[in-house]
Amino acid sequence: MNQWIREIHQYCQRHSSPPPATLLALERETHLKTLAPQMLSGALQGRFLAMLSRIMRPQQILEVGTFTGYGAHCLAEGLLPTGHLHTIEGNPEIVYLIKKHLTAAALDEKVTVHQGDAKLIIPTISGNFDLVFLDANKREYDQYFDALADRINPGGIILADNVLWSGKVVSGATDQDTQTLDAFNKKVLADERFTNLILPLRDGLMMAQRKYPDN
Repeated sequence: MNQWIREIHQYCQRHSSPPPATLLALERETHLKTLAPQMLSGALQGRFLAMLSRIMRPQQILEVGTFTGYGAHCLAEGLLPTGHLHTIEGNPEIVYLIKKHLTAAALDEKVTVHQGDAKLIIPTISGNFDLVFLDANKREYDQYFDALADRINPGGIILADNVLWSGKVVSGATDQDTQTLDAFNKKVLADERFTNLILPLRDGLMMAQRKYPDN
């Protein structure tokens, strides 16, 4: 991120509503106890997730890739009173941290943490989804999308993080991750069930909305 972009990002963050204190505590502990704290959604993207969720008022949310739970906290802010969020994390060593901070934020009854392989867990979660956030193994985005596309309610949204891959998708890079994400972006664009938008927020955020039957 060059200096100008960094300053714009910081300006946007300073002039956006701040995250709650529970998220500041989660961010601090993530930096203290994990090896890759940069995997956090972060304040600006987190406030975007929270605002989108509050606008949509979802009944059921799915997050694929929890890390320490920052995104889950933000997405849960907009849940309906009877709503629920399912989040899937592959690393068993950080589940204790996820659950600790969900309890501290009084979200433990609104969020179910699943630990294991998302491809195996997704089919075990019943019902359709109003909002899905993909932020796990980038090489499996294609499989997650295929498993979930027909389970998105009309008007519902699939979000996919890191789809610009540090700008490599426009650099001519030929590594597998870049090629896989570029193919995923093209696949979503071509899917007639969805309309999509890629935002240059942090490392790129794909938004794909399931069309209404009359669209």
